[in-house]
Amino acid sequence: MSLTPLDKPVQFLKGVGPRRAESLARMGILTARDLLYHVPRRYDDASTITPLSRVEVGMDVTAVGVVRNKGVVPTRSGLRIFQAVIRDDTGIITCAWPGQPWLDRTLRVGDRILVTGPVKFFHGRQIQPREHTLLARAPAERRTHTAISDNPTATSTPDPAPHGTIFVSYPASEHVPQWIFRRLVAQNLGWLLRQVRGDEYLPAAARDALGLPELSAALDTLHRPASVDHADAARRRLAFDELFLLQLLQARVRHRATRERPGIVFERSNRLIRALHDSLPFTLTGAQVRVLREIYADMASPRRMNRMLQGDVGSGKTPVALFAMLLAVEGGYQAALMAPTEILAEQHARRIREFLAGLPVGVELLVGSATGRRRAEARARVAGGEARLAVGTHALIQEDVEFAALGLAVIDEQQRFGVRQRLALAERDPAPDVLVMSATPIPRSLAMALHGDLDLSVLDELPPGRRPVTTRLAGPGDRAEVFREVADRLARGEQAYVVYPVIEESEEARLRSAETEYERLRDEDFAGHEVALLHGRVAADEKDRIMRAFLAGEIRALVATTVIEVGIDVPGATVMVIENAERFGLSQLHQLRGRVGRGDRGGLCVVISDGAAGSERLRVFARTADGFEIAAADLRIRGQGDFFGAEQHGHRTGLRFADILAHGDLVGPARDRARSLVDADPELGRDENALVRRLLEQRYGDRAGLFGVG
Repeated sequence: MSLTPLDKPVQFLKGVGPRRAESLARMGILTARDLLYHVPRRYDDASTITPLSRVEVGMDVTAVGVVRNKGVVPTRSGLRIFQAVIRDDTGIITCAWPGQPWLDRTLRVGDRILVTGPVKFFHGRQIQPREHTLLARAPAERRTHTAISDNPTATSTPDPAPHGTIFVSYPASEHVPQWIFRRLVAQNLGWLLRQVRGDEYLPAAARDALGLPELSAALDTLHRPASVDHADAARRRLAFDELFLLQLLQARVRHRATRERPGIVFERSNRLIRALHDSLPFTLTGAQVRVLREIYADMASPRRMNRMLQGDVGSGKTPVALFAMLLAVEGGYQAALMAPTEILAEQHARRIREFLAGLPVGVELLVGSATGRRRAEARARVAGGEARLAVGTHALIQEDVEFAALGLAVIDEQQRFGVRQRLALAERDPAPDVLVMSATPIPRSLAMALHGDLDLSVLDELPPGRRPVTTRLAGPGDRAEVFREVADRLARGEQAYVVYPVIEESEEARLRSAETEYERLRDEDFAGHEVALLHGRVAADEKDRIMRAFLAGEIRALVATTVIEVGIDVPGATVMVIENAERFGLSQLHQLRGRVGRGDRGGLCVVISDGAAGSERLRVFARTADGFEIAAADLRIRGQGDFFGAEQHGHRTGLRFADILAHGDLVGPARDRARSLVDADPELGRDENALVRRLLEQRYGDRAGLFGVG
């Protein structure tokens, strides 16, 4: 990979040096490019700054002032409070940080700071900042310590912020504070912007069509915006670049999966498809018919299918997959369906056999627990072609499992498999078509961003007559009545889930735990009924035994964590109680709710929340059963980072600047441009594509090898 001036170590930039470079490296800033793309996390417009003379108790304000006095004040209870008196050109006020005496070592008299927080009354007006930003370090002659005094007005008034000023706040650290970042950017931005012009890959016509600025102009605006709106517009350019490079990587994966090896052109006779259609006890929905047309068109073309089937719980993904599998069989090939757990694989095999009763199609189950003669016979039937459909777990991709002619690989709950595991079936010879299924609805723009290597089919319609699960919100005072109702249902022969957010109690979280509540429910509320405990620390074989006993009705109530979020159909499970519901994401709650009401008696889901936290989300959850609407609301309420979780956000999306809510309209154009580019030049080897190839390598580096495109 060719290096550019922006790839030189950050220590050689003005104002950095070896020691500061070490501090920057701890923040992931290793090169000049990293500093340029270390864009502000927040902007405060001077027009939103409240003059200190207008600050009143009860307000929530953002204010700017110069520190005139400071010190640590002890209280009778032993709490130490750091206080700083700040002043602007209109007045003064005290800022107080209870329990943060260490700030006395970091803030100096003469420092200019921005503070945001509520105004309270404590011996006068007082701001208690939630957040503060060091805007400018005190000049050397002002760095004298001044204790908190009764006469803070004795110092001179600082210059007010000029009209229209945007206060920029960077992601900072103890060793590289805000004022350092501002100084480094001011010293180096001109040179950095001149270098980044060489990274401009987007022609002017394309930028104009998308309403995007030139890259160097966008970065200049992000660091030195004239207004917050200008900064938002500039961020769209960086968002598009991220989305485009992600789609470019995925377009190369898609090309290799669908075009590099010849696909199978499946011949349709309707001999099996028509027989299955006529025997179904229900009518296919319009969404199922539409999706089947998309799948059949793929399978009839010489290009390999690489498609994702996304649908809510109960939308009918399994019948759609079965019709696709029968098309493969009609064409003289086999089909395989891989599920993440043995019990789910067994459920699929049982349902498929029921659907195909009377049809001459052999169905074989291959799971890890099958050993000896039983496993050998199953392998032989698959290898010899006697079994036209194979259903199983990871056992399907073991080296000793061979297919006579695998034409279609279906992967259920695809998010439970690693990339390599999903590719293992697809890498068979001849190259089979691939259909992956997910019961986790996400907004279409997010699905395209995450799965740009796959064509997307969506089942957005539930079968008619399906009884919805009744959802009820409850508070702590309702708990006793809720469990009395559940006990009554158990006495009538029904089954129940009770879900908790944590396995065991902790002093920090103060949440109800599965282990503690299991003992109480077993001995008190559900006494006389068989109750079991299931969570992530339960051994795999014991977990399997418990789920089988629950499916058989031997266990009446299952106390669990979210380990049951993706599970099997238990027709007798009619009620679910979710404790501390405010701790769960909306989409997670929806997946949990989908575990009940799978039989003919409907279902009830009661969510118990111990407070107002998450009340908006819970109202949305109770109002709708539409998984796509719920996922969109979850993304809107929690934001992209919390939607995936702190650890998974960057890993799952690879996005720092793009926000699907704000920039979802850019996903389609980014995908279309990336696919068009790769279709014309799969290896990006042409001279005119050298720049985008370099940018792709710089962004993804070794990670591209995970997808087989390194």
